[in-house]
Amino acid sequence: MQQKKEELSLLELNNRIKRVINSSFSETYWLRAEMWDVRMNSSSGHCYLELVEKHAVTGRIMARARANIWAKTFAYLKPYFEMETGRAFESGLGVLINVMVEYHEIYGISYTVIDIDPAYTLGEIVRKRLEIIRWLQEDGIFTLNQELPFPELPNRIAVITSPTAAGYEDFLTHLHANHEGFVFYTKLFPALMQGEKVEESIIQALDRVYEHIDLFDVVVIIRGGGATVDLNCFDSYPLAAHCAQFPLPVLTGIGHERDDTILDLVAHKRLKTPTAVAEFLIHYMASVAFELTDLRQAVSGSITEVLEIEKRNLQIIGSRFPGITTNRIERERSALNSIGNHLQVAAINLIAKKKAEVVSVQNILRNSSVKMLNSNVQYLGLTEQFIKMVSPEYILKRGYSLILKDGKIIKHAEELEKGDDITIRFDDGKVKGKIL
Repeated sequence: MQQKKEELSLLELNNRIKRVINSSFSETYWLRAEMWDVRMNSSSGHCYLELVEKHAVTGRIMARARANIWAKTFAYLKPYFEMETGRAFESGLGVLINVMVEYHEIYGISYTVIDIDPAYTLGEIVRKRLEIIRWLQEDGIFTLNQELPFPELPNRIAVITSPTAAGYEDFLTHLHANHEGFVFYTKLFPALMQGEKVEESIIQALDRVYEHIDLFDVVVIIRGGGATVDLNCFDSYPLAAHCAQFPLPVLTGIGHERDDTILDLVAHKRLKTPTAVAEFLIHYMASVAFELTDLRQAVSGSITEVLEIEKRNLQIIGSRFPGITTNRIERERSALNSIGNHLQVAAINLIAKKKAEVVSVQNILRNSSVKMLNSNVQYLGLTEQFIKMVSPEYILKRGYSLILKDGKIIKHAEELEKGDDITIRFDDGKVKGKIL
């Protein structure tokens, strides 16, 4: 007799799995992973995220799991993590977290985060940062922007920032109200300065500046204030690579004195605040103006000295001028007399030479005329003889005859028809006939 099969509902089987997992994984575990799809529920205060592990070389995801941080834990864990690491609690960070393994009948297996080790993330951040810097150096672009010559008068400025940023207003106020009276021309290229789309937004702004690159001397990227945790978006290889290879000098003033982002490291010059960027541009213009003032004074002094020397030289020349003039006139008179004597002899020789050339040309023309005349007489005789040979009279004398119809010579038989009257001309006369 066949044994009856054991039947389980889905809930019953899930409950069995739950009991096995809860009994087998009753402890907590420190788990290394990368946070993905971090979402905070504003109403409940819970945080939901995914944890992934990627292949070290290809970046392919090798493992994935759901995780959650309940509101009570998340309330202290997030600010603690951000304070210790200086980074926002967001996707893309490598973390070492303490988790409980749980199985739910509906949602399946998940990890509940109960603690986090900021020191591990700091190490990961430093590692990634050093790796990006190494990539930039290996690609040969890390110092490209710093090697650009800084313009003599950097007063045409492309500004990349958020139009609502307080730092932007501070920058403009400080720049345009400078006590030196320097004139600056600024053009805003709006971009996001915080959030996940900062990298993409700044790169797009740089591309817009590039379209009008001839209108600007420098590019300024500024960000007023903001939390230190928002700076991680400036540690990006694509953003750093764009800035490093940009054909205009890039100045940064991201608003934090002690934190150098990778963007700061590749920029032509890094300044701590937007106001400091404005102050740098003003001081640079002032230094150029000071150099121009020194140069103007030096040129003025040199011109005065040269004028004094030339004045003394003119005075010396003036005192010597009468004697110099008399001597020069005598030398020129002697030279003219000598030229006059030589000119007479040269003229006589030239006339004799030209006369001989005229006689020679006359002889050549005479001989050429005789030859041409004889040639033309011979040609005319031949032509006359040819004309006689082809004349009708000459042809008739040779025994030929001509047939005429209505006074016109007939060349072809088809020109005649039956009944036509014709005239046949011979050398000694002509006869009339009719075509039958």
